Amino acid sequence: MRTYGELFRTGEFTPLFAASSLQVAASTLSGLALGTLVYTATRSPLLSALSMFGASFAQLAGAVALLSAADRLPPRAAMTAIGLVFGLSTLVLAVPGLPLGAIFAIVLGQGLVASVGGGVRYGLLSEILPADGYLLGRSVLNMSAGTSQIFGFAVGGVLVATLSPRGTLLAGAALFLAAAAVSRTGLGARPPRAAGRPSVAETWRSNAVLWSDRSRRCVYLALWVPNGLIVGCESLFVPYAPGHAGLLFTVAAFGMLVGDTLAGRFVADRWRRRLGAPLRLLLAVPYLIFAVDPPAPVAVTAVVLASVGYSATLLLQERLMAITPGEMHGHALGLHSSGMLAMQGVGAALAGAVAQHTSPATAMAVMAAASVAVTLALAPGLRPVERSPEPVAAGSPR
Repeated sequence: MRTYGELFRTGEFTPLFAASSLQVAASTLSGLALGTLVYTATRSPLLSALSMFGASFAQLAGAVALLSAADRLPPRAAMTAIGLVFGLSTLVLAVPGLPLGAIFAIVLGQGLVASVGGGVRYGLLSEILPADGYLLGRSVLNMSAGTSQIFGFAVGGVLVATLSPRGTLLAGAALFLAAAAVSRTGLGARPPRAAGRPSVAETWRSNAVLWSDRSRRCVYLALWVPNGLIVGCESLFVPYAPGHAGLLFTVAAFGMLVGDTLAGRFVADRWRRRLGAPLRLLLAVPYLIFAVDPPAPVAVTAVVLASVGYSATLLLQERLMAITPGEMHGHALGLHSSGMLAMQGVGAALAGAVAQHTSPATAMAVMAAASVAVTLALAPGLRPVERSPEPVAAGSPR
């Protein structure tokens, strides 16, 4: 499968694409609104960053306790329920006078739910598409996420300025509920991908199998850490440029869209094996310019260039699928998604803490330098290799 036409002619891909796009747009609107609301109330870069990305911390708890549900729930019902939970909880976040503790409790609860959602969504994608179509399908979902973020941050910036952060939260809640409706009416009823009931024990067993292989460990660390540190840079856009944070988020999403388009559709297979490390370095190096607090045009250019480097994630996902048994793809993708989002929360917290004691610009440069160091340290374990997925040992979860 090599063309977009073939992809969208595949049954159920279009409603999955639509539901995912609505979910991303809703998260974008509500995240920008909540970050602005918290920063206005507290003037704290740390709390603002955590309000936007703090849900990612709960992804770690979900990855070690709940992730087995991703393969053991009917996909349509799970995606519908997740949209409803996010929509209703975002409505609560819009309530005036809500205490800061309650806001963060809701944000963490959303993160727990989302830890299952990534595995459900991308596991369903692997069922809908043939094996040779997964990379193209995932790249299109990534492109959709980039486009949704571009419009979400652009529209969100306008809504926050002309309405209010709480009014923007209401718009985000409406989009979450629309995603739930699309999932319920557009997706077919499928049984769970794995037998048995979700449990903490099943989650631990599957995680142990996935983590036992050194090549997969290197891939997971490369998916999680450099990415999370750079998201820490992005989490400081609001305190760095309160009046232009929407623009910075928009150009970051545009750069990500460009990178995913090129990597998913136009880069030949032989180059994919070689571009991972350079793209991960591209993700971080442009942010080093923030050490000198650059003028706005230079800052915008740096953010666009850096965000092209997010396409390294797509190439690493392809490698993860190549070295993971097919019957574990759903759990493997869920672990990737939860770990990545958890590290984004860690990155946001670290960046906010550094910014509290220095400045947002200095903190962004520090996070970029850390990302470069991690990429260089992981490079030996990610050299291109030719291998087939190993068989699953007897007793491993399926």
